[in-house]
Amino acid sequence: MFYSHRLVLRNFSLMMRRYLTFLLSLSLILLMQAAFAQQSSDALLKDSGWSYHLQFTGILQGHPSFNAPYSGQNSLTTEHERAYSVTTTLYLGRKLWQGAALYFNPEMAGGKGIGSTLGIAGFPNGETFRIGNPEPTVYIARIFLRQHISLDKDHYEDITDDQNQVKERVSTSRITLTAGKFSIGDFFDNSNVSHDPRSDFMNWALMNNGAYDYAANTRGYTYGFTAEYVRPGWTLRLATALEPKYANGPELDWHYTHTSSENLELEKRYTLHGHKGTVRLLSFLNINKAPNYNDVVAAKLNGSDTSMDVLYGKKYGSKKLGFGLNAEQELSSAINAFLRLGWNDGKTASWAFAEIDNTVSGGIRISGQSWKRTADNIGVAVLSNGISSGHRNFLNNGGYGFMIGDGQLSHYRRENTAEVFYESKIFSNLWATLDYQFVDHPAYNKDRGPVHVFAARLHLEF
Repeated sequence: MFYSHRLVLRNFSLMMRRYLTFLLSLSLILLMQAAFAQQSSDALLKDSGWSYHLQFTGILQGHPSFNAPYSGQNSLTTEHERAYSVTTTLYLGRKLWQGAALYFNPEMAGGKGIGSTLGIAGFPNGETFRIGNPEPTVYIARIFLRQHISLDKDHYEDITDDQNQVKERVSTSRITLTAGKFSIGDFFDNSNVSHDPRSDFMNWALMNNGAYDYAANTRGYTYGFTAEYVRPGWTLRLATALEPKYANGPELDWHYTHTSSENLELEKRYTLHGHKGTVRLLSFLNINKAPNYNDVVAAKLNGSDTSMDVLYGKKYGSKKLGFGLNAEQELSSAINAFLRLGWNDGKTASWAFAEIDNTVSGGIRISGQSWKRTADNIGVAVLSNGISSGHRNFLNNGGYGFMIGDGQLSHYRRENTAEVFYESKIFSNLWATLDYQFVDHPAYNKDRGPVHVFAARLHLEF
């Protein structure tokens, strides 16, 4: 046991040294370029047409032991455990011509989630992936081209420099086209209150609509095309993207005529009694190889195929239809609230995001201005996830998805979670967060849990 702890600490120390080396190297490159140009960083961003940003997020998460009469191969371990995850992303952007910019995001990720990111449908850490190797890995997260097409030559707005956003002046009525590698979550089901596990709620089903099985590889990215029709009070966006070759797999399927994800969202922005609000209506249709839950169970019962495999589909043509509602409302200068509803038909296996077929979530964020800590904030949210009857039957017959499966599901219940966090700004570019999540009926199983999940997070960006 002592040797095991020493090994974990040594591996963690090695990974942190690699991350710090990576961070320092990137910082040095940026500083040298700024010094060579003999400009301040502000002037550099303003005049060069470049956008430079960097983020680092480290999360230490754990849970004490909990009661469970049985476990399966995808169950969360009942013993006390801790896990860590780290991500580093470099956001580079460059103006090309009028209204156009190219963006490139190399990213490094390492560590893992509690239970190796298994055993809870609405997983407690949105920064982890279902990847067995905890060693830091460098990959290209995003590389895409964005083009704005002005529709109103008389009315413009200024967009400030930000992550994957160069400083630019655009028409208030425009068409925006984006093509390349990105996350569908960059565009759809967005929220200013609950969307980023690096700075607000950490749970997967609070990061995005849990029932939105959006196209993505294991790390959350895909290749696709997005078109947005932007007007002063509303936006209509649509996207088509590649699905993974198999459930939550790292490789994308390029047989586009046989498999794809189609997404449509209408966003309405408004003001209510002087307070801003937004409502988004979402629909999606995924076509892929995902097996049908009822067909897989029937094949087991009649003896024609006892594998219960829903991860490696053999035939194209499976379809999953889903809808979502996403609303956020400013209640005061210090309080913002959000609400999400989501549903998909749940006939075919979950293929990319999470094993959730229907969900409801809501919560608030409170800024620290009332206690003179304007950059601090408190978040409180609750969510409830469910699955279809076919999905339940599959799990009860001993089936395993890519995230959950206890070997049986005799007593189904909705998976209910509450999350609360406090985020504090430590320095000008550094935030620290303490987070707690209470998970009742993990993986929809009344016989297991509840689970108490505690976390500490450090987030650096500049």
